[in-house]
Amino acid sequence: MDVRPPTHFVSPRARLYWAVEGLILTVVLVAVLVVWTVFGGLGMPWTLVGAGVILLVFAGGALLTPYARYRIHRWEVTGDAVYTQRGWLTIEQRIAPISRVQTVDTERGALARLFGLSTVTVTTASAKGELKIEGLDRSVAEDIVRDLTVVTAASPGDAT
Repeated sequence: MDVRPPTHFVSPRARLYWAVEGLILTVVLVAVLVVWTVFGGLGMPWTLVGAGVILLVFAGGALLTPYARYRIHRWEVTGDAVYTQRGWLTIEQRIAPISRVQTVDTERGALARLFGLSTVTVTTASAKGELKIEGLDRSVAEDIVRDLTVVTAASPGDAT
């Protein structure tokens, strides 16, 4: 088992997906600010401060973060291990030997389905917990789940 960064990037569509997530957060924050300003008596100086914070959240969350996340989020599955790398402020690299894999799950939220994306979660016999591979094309995620199921079933380890 090599200790190295994984080789595969997530789907390029993940950038747009993450940008839309940031945009949704921005819209929610704007709605809260408007309601608070109109019904809560928030004064103009605080409204401007809130608008500035929202602008920063939008700029970071919807415009810059998706590209940073895309460059960092990586994955790889070999016959020996599952490799993941994620995070954009704090980068986390994880390696799970195939013999330690207990379950493999797929998750597709409503927004992710619109973009044809999935998240694969690999649960291991580790105190650190599960490995997540976010932003995968649906077909790639299905292939990973199928391949890991076959490889782990044939593994002589007991996943404990």
